[in-house]
Amino acid sequence: MDRKYRQRGYREDEREDKPKGAPRPKGAAWERAPKTVGVREVSRCSACGEAIPMQFGLNFDSQCPKCKTDLRTCKNCVHFDTARQFECNKPIPERISPKDRRNQCSFFEIRKAVERETSTAVSKMEDPRKAFDRLFRK
Repeated sequence: MDRKYRQRGYREDEREDKPKGAPRPKGAAWERAPKTVGVREVSRCSACGEAIPMQFGLNFDSQCPKCKTDLRTCKNCVHFDTARQFECNKPIPERISPKDRRNQCSFFEIRKAVERETSTAVSKMEDPRKAFDRLFRK
């Protein structure tokens, strides 16, 4: 019987099993920790995009440290949705207007996002000259 395809290993019954090598030794050289990107949970100002420090919580009169706009607004809320009635996911009795001004909505929760940690901390930064010398040392 002549085969239609002459490539090696086309049919399962003709496949050659390769002998497996010795198992890798368990040690520091072979076991590596996966490289993962650090993440952080951050809230940002809806007007300028500045990260909001959340150490002390968000008070009624909190303002953005950069642009000084109010932070307790509908635009900074988790429930803000322009496609819903009164632009809110919660059942509010009447529309709150304007959406970028401070209000006393009982459903308010600050919007948080999970972002990658892309910058090094100030404490971890080293002298640029040392970093350059370390990069090009012989």
